[in-house]
Amino acid sequence: MIIDNLVNAARYFQLHPLFEKAFDYLNQLDLDGVETGTTEIEGNQLKVSVVETKLKPETEARLETHQKYIDIQIPLSCAESYGWRSLSSLRDSETGYHEANDIEFYHDRPTTWITLQPGEFVIFTPEDGHAPLVGEGNIRKIIIKIAVV
Repeated sequence: MIIDNLVNAARYFQLHPLFEKAFDYLNQLDLDGVETGTTEIEGNQLKVSVVETKLKPETEARLETHQKYIDIQIPLSCAESYGWRSLSSLRDSETGYHEANDIEFYHDRPTTWITLQPGEFVIFTPEDGHAPLVGEGNIRKIIIKIAVV
């Protein structure tokens, strides 16, 4: 997991060949006025989704992992908290891995909590169990999916 401010995004370009393209795309958006929906930047290799959804309490947060994609998540409208736990310590899968949706949910609880403000981002790799959408009210956020190479 990596947490930082969007102004420092270039520091992470060397970690994946599509990180620079993803953040360049973000820099072209009006983050206050961008419409909800998903845009494919590099087909299934790089997708950007703008979503609006309700936040939930920590007690309802579910840890999830992905095998095929790295997530970059950016809250736009308000703070968002995330639970985290290393994949290596996850033991209690809810239903197993769902390949078509590239997701697996767990009954395990997070070991760490972080809160991001608008203008910050978090990168979750396949080794990061994460429980997003924790807080109060509704949120507008961006989720970038980048294929693992």
